[in-house]
Amino acid sequence: MAFYPVIMCGGAGTRLWPASRAARPKQFLDLTGGESLFRQTVRRVAPLAGADGHVLIVAGVSHLPALRRQLADLGVPAVLLLEPEARDSGPAMAAAAAWLAARDPDAVAAFVASDHHIPDAEAFRAALAEAGDHARQDRIVTLGVQPTEPSPAYGYIRPAGPGAAPVAAFVEKPDRDTAARWIGEGYLWNSGNFIVRAAVLGEELAAHAPEMAAAAAAAARTARPDPVDPERVLTLGPVFREAPKLSIDYAVMERTDRAWVLPVSFAWSDLGAWDAIARVADGPAGGGRWLGEPDSGCHIHAPAGVTVATVGVRDVAVIVEPDAVLVCALDRAQDVKGVAQRAGAGAGDARLPPLADAATAFAVWMRTAALPLWSTLGVEADGAFAEAIDARGRVPVAPRRARVQARQAYVLAHAGAAGWRGPWREVVRCSLARFAETNVRPDGLYVTLTAADGRVLDDTAALYDQAFVLFALAAAARSGIEADAARARAHALWATLATRRLPQGGWREAGTYPYQSNAHMHLFEAALAWSAVDPAGPWNALADEIAELCLTRFIDRDGGFLREFFSADWSPAEGPDGRLVEPGHQFEWAWLLTRWAVLRGRTDAEAAARRLFQVGARGVDAARGVAVDALDDQLAVTSARARLWPQTERLKAALLLAERNPDDRAAYLAEAAAALAGLELYLRPNGTWRDKLNPDGSFVDEPAPASSFYHIFAGWEQLAAAAAVLPELAGADAALA
Repeated sequence: MAFYPVIMCGGAGTRLWPASRAARPKQFLDLTGGESLFRQTVRRVAPLAGADGHVLIVAGVSHLPALRRQLADLGVPAVLLLEPEARDSGPAMAAAAAWLAARDPDAVAAFVASDHHIPDAEAFRAALAEAGDHARQDRIVTLGVQPTEPSPAYGYIRPAGPGAAPVAAFVEKPDRDTAARWIGEGYLWNSGNFIVRAAVLGEELAAHAPEMAAAAAAAARTARPDPVDPERVLTLGPVFREAPKLSIDYAVMERTDRAWVLPVSFAWSDLGAWDAIARVADGPAGGGRWLGEPDSGCHIHAPAGVTVATVGVRDVAVIVEPDAVLVCALDRAQDVKGVAQRAGAGAGDARLPPLADAATAFAVWMRTAALPLWSTLGVEADGAFAEAIDARGRVPVAPRRARVQARQAYVLAHAGAAGWRGPWREVVRCSLARFAETNVRPDGLYVTLTAADGRVLDDTAALYDQAFVLFALAAAARSGIEADAARARAHALWATLATRRLPQGGWREAGTYPYQSNAHMHLFEAALAWSAVDPAGPWNALADEIAELCLTRFIDRDGGFLREFFSADWSPAEGPDGRLVEPGHQFEWAWLLTRWAVLRGRTDAEAAARRLFQVGARGVDAARGVAVDALDDQLAVTSARARLWPQTERLKAALLLAERNPDDRAAYLAEAAAALAGLELYLRPNGTWRDKLNPDGSFVDEPAPASSFYHIFAGWEQLAAAAAVLPELAGADAALA
């Protein structure tokens, strides 16, 4: 019989507030001065899986990004079974047992908590192996820990005899005097670990909790593969929400006649409160610094960069978080749960869903830092836009690229249309007027590069730049900035571009890579923008032409990924150029194709977009939580550097796909939350950002490039659109007004 460690990741750890929250429960935190409890648990139980088994992890859908990050470098094969809604330990174990039994009728499951402290991993594994022998005799075995003190923090088990024995009774947490009496009578601490054949647990659930068993089994049968990692991540079917919300103790263990307990004597703690943490922690945790008396019995938890000093106090916990500080006597640690409940109802901790909370913070940064900075310091005296701003708010002197002028005009015009009250209208009007003076060629196309005095430095008319000029003009028309003139300029530009269409379809780009997908992507985006404000123009036909080129040529027919560079007949280019796959462009095309597919009713294009998103996700470095720059056509990483812009494209695509795919909404929203968390790594509080994240986690020291603002702002736009329609984002304040 194969052995399957099943790690249970439920619980919010409210007695460990303010470090443990619903969005970041205790199992994912460094609470003891080492690695997270979850990672310790994975390392502890993985050797038990052997060649025929595997590790199964049961967690909430909102935990998926944290799970991916924490599993990234452990090298442990694991299957993630995600709950669409927390229903307590009974339904979670029932679903896992049903899923295992359907795949291996003889499976022996060891259900272990993800947040316990067990320093002797070898002794723990030996106990599980011994319990497995009893489980193979159709017993449900729990580990009973030999008490070391009369603790009122734990439930207790009364065994029917010495050694491995039937359970005579499970009893709730007692007072200290009762606990002392029970210990004298041979009671054991209830560790909450269970070892049982999956089929046996199913039988007992059917007998004692039939509604739970039926809902959990149906949820396991209808589990949906994750759209990003279908082989290893599954979300239980929505019927899981109908399972009665009960612990496994109430549902089965207190009713079954198959319950056995195996006494164990290794050190164990469920780390349920700060006093328990203090007993096992190796100095201050969380990365912070403590100035105090080592023998004072205090426990300090603070983030990196924070110093906590204590003078003249003993046996207290000081827990520092960015939005809350807890100071409590360690002998009152069990009372923290009440404080956490009161804090959760107050203004200091609105308890928004994690993505909604992050969306609100992102919008605040946009309207109070980024937009004010780039509409003032980011605008030159003659009305042109600056190329960059450094971290100290200074503007380096640099030539002016056409794409930056167009992108910044788009950002501010759309910000104004969204209700932002800054000086957007006059800034956009002046910038477009200046741009028309300095950048238009005699043939109506726009030059690539000019000097600050207006001199042309490079008169190349790149397709990429023409696309962004069209995009900026569409933004001006949409915002009511000389709309008729913007439309006339766009039509004139298109008239020239139309004459340059290639016989085989598409356009030739200037420079080293004449046949590429990227320039077409931005022309596609401009066409979609213009079709919304000028539906009678040529834009719908242009969008359709590029979409078909993407679906038939740019996307590899077998692999479903989008290539970057091509030969003249739109077959893949020779050599490494033809094998280049950029995760950011997989996400960006997925977002654009989905928008186009919705307009045209093209389910095939939506399917292609979902596949592109899957490919892009293969380029996410779980350890850093970011999408890297480049893969090859075998989807192996060829550049682990991670620029800012792929993070925004991952966010946009995940949010739109969440809207369009309700059955996979939770998975896509988890991706969106992870993408936004990755993006936040790059953003500075003053409205600037870093652009390039190195593989070692350091950033390239350089001014913030203005060209990134287009990506950042488009990410905000999609986030605001999602907040208006998705109930999971209902609490977000994503507006710019």
